[in-house]
Amino acid sequence: MEYYRRGKIECWDFIRDQDLNFHLGNAIKYICRAGHKGGQLKRCEDLEKAIHYLQNELHHEENFLIQSGEGIPFTIQPEEFSYKDATYISEESDRRGI
Repeated sequence: MEYYRRGKIECWDFIRDQDLNFHLGNAIKYICRAGHKGGQLKRCEDLEKAIHYLQNELHHEENFLIQSGEGIPFTIQPEEFSYKDATYISEESDRRGI
């Protein structure tokens, strides 16, 4: 389909070449076709679908990190954290749910 092919390589060939999984591959697919299949409404729908697949992959990765014991995979930026209100929790108390 022409809306999946721009440039010298088709979208699915790129996905295979990069060895992307289902969710990442679908995100790439919808990004590539956004604006090339249908009008502006279809472009927005394709971008929403791409975001959906990326969010699903992110949730999977976060759950994997949590289950593997590596913790919650995000960092608090200094401007988001007030040191004067800080409560420090050790890794052990965090594991026990304290």
